[in-house]
Amino acid sequence: MGAAVVAFVIAFCAVFANVVAPHEPFNLATLELADARLPPAWQAEGSRKYLLGTDDQGRDILSVLMYGSRISLFVGVISVCLSVLVGVAMGLLSGFMGGKIDAFIMRICDVMLSFPSILIALLISGVGRALFPQAQDGLALAVLIIAIALPGWVQYARTVRGSTLIERNKEYVQAARVIGVSSLRIMRRHVLPNVLGPVMVLATIQIATAIIIEATLSFLGVGMSPTSPSLGTLIRVGNDFLFSGEWWITIFPGLVLVLIALSVNLLGDWLRDALNPRLR
Repeated sequence: MGAAVVAFVIAFCAVFANVVAPHEPFNLATLELADARLPPAWQAEGSRKYLLGTDDQGRDILSVLMYGSRISLFVGVISVCLSVLVGVAMGLLSGFMGGKIDAFIMRICDVMLSFPSILIALLISGVGRALFPQAQDGLALAVLIIAIALPGWVQYARTVRGSTLIERNKEYVQAARVIGVSSLRIMRRHVLPNVLGPVMVLATIQIATAIIIEATLSFLGVGMSPTSPSLGTLIRVGNDFLFSGEWWITIFPGLVLVLIALSVNLLGDWLRDALNPRLR
């Protein structure tokens, strides 16, 4: 319940950041460089006080966290959805058809698994930025989503394949074959609903992983641009001021990243128990 509350609060603040945020951090007309690197409200001594302080450009940290969480959550959810679509399709096809198709898809999975996912994401993101050096934020966001989604479909494919190998030998599938139902219809109408349980649990947990990968790429400078900061970009910016005493610029984004990953992982564990009561 605590994880659900934390996840809901963060998601609500991210989606409705333009309503609940106390300041608009990306409106240049409202920014004042004189407010740069101000400490949190309980440490501030001047007339201007910000609850979590300000960054190097005078933006309110609390407001920037809400807008940055929106980008991180969007990238995480969309990349996982793309991975699920590709992985479930490949897993169904591999497990149900078998033979050379199964061997070919599984060999691709083996190749993908031989490289760390963060390394593949770094490679794709770096190539994309090299091909489009003047890319706007929308294109950079699309490249980042593809870079995270491409290595992530393998786990769904292997999970769905294992469940499909069990389901295809059951009586309801054999009965559908006897009456002349096509293989595509059997996979879509009969097998797919019975293999989605593990996929939902894995997708919930992988959202946190995707958000961490996005933060890692942004921290390394191959993710989102500083004009559209995600949590990883905020941590990277704050890291330059950490040892000069402005700890709040990087500590608070890091705490939000930990809260998101922890709450989503706990929700994934709860969903696993709910879908499989024998684990209780």
